[in-house]
Amino acid sequence: MAHLARRRMLAATAGLLSAALGVATAPATAAPRTASASATACKLSTLPYPADVYRADAQAIDRTGRFIAGTALRRGEDSNQLLLLLWKRGRLTTIESPLADAVADVNTAGTVVGNGWADGRTRPWILRDGALELLPSPPGGAEPTAINGTGDIVGVGVDPDTFDPFPLRWPAARPGTFEVLDLPANAVPQGITEDGTIVGTAGDFAAWTGWVRYPDGRVRTLTVPGARTTIVYAAQGHWAIGRANLGDGNQVKVRWDLRDGSWSRLADELPLVTDVNKRGTVVGGDRIARGGGSRLLPGGGAGVGVGARAISDTGTVVGFRNDGRVTPVRWTGC
Repeated sequence: MAHLARRRMLAATAGLLSAALGVATAPATAAPRTASASATACKLSTLPYPADVYRADAQAIDRTGRFIAGTALRRGEDSNQLLLLLWKRGRLTTIESPLADAVADVNTAGTVVGNGWADGRTRPWILRDGALELLPSPPGGAEPTAINGTGDIVGVGVDPDTFDPFPLRWPAARPGTFEVLDLPANAVPQGITEDGTIVGTAGDFAAWTGWVRYPDGRVRTLTVPGARTTIVYAAQGHWAIGRANLGDGNQVKVRWDLRDGSWSRLADELPLVTDVNKRGTVVGGDRIARGGGSRLLPGGGAGVGVGARAISDTGTVVGFRNDGRVTPVRWTGC
């Protein structure tokens, strides 16, 4: 699923594209209260990782919770060594590759997509059946952002002359190809659901608008009343999440229902939003949110930080814990 909030912003620069978008809006309704439910059932555990790395991070989880993907860094004699980490039911496989800069998503078949730097540009890759290989990409480079269960991949390419972004899809039905999607200017896809519905953000810098593209090709704007800008970060089931800028520094986190474009305001306590599952449960920063409330994920504290990256449909959350060393973690029962 998803994806690093990060990671959800659009910045196209010479030779390097990083998805850098982060604003979405909601009307000035009363702020929801933080949930006060007991967190006794919410459990944090550390995922296994190579002992000789100095940082490791779990960045994506599939809908079923069976597959988790992330990256790690190992100090080499001359430079850092990049490692791709794949956990299947908790069992770790490690793949060393100079392409393993970032994981974007993993699907229910355990197929992982991400990006790395090669030949002077950002290159998309796919890990399938234990083999990591480059995906085809336009001359300016590309980054995948999401993959669904059928293997369709979406992402963003960059124009080598203007550095403007444009939306891409790598269709599972036509391996070895990519296509440019018919979407508004500067569109950046950020999520794809199981039925092929795609969400993302489009528009010029600081004038962003969220959108959804349905399987039949229809495109609907995702916004809220009074919003100056909206940004969409992820989708699953019939839900999408993002942020809205209402002006005067008033930015709110939003969940949209893709069936009709309606929206609801998420808890103000969420520092950011990074992922959503098919039940509409949202994670971001050190919190998890259901309905209009949220609660802290365990593991943080004085001098210790935690960050939720992604959530499965079963409710398992993955991310990192930083107590001076960044390690990959999983939350269950939250």
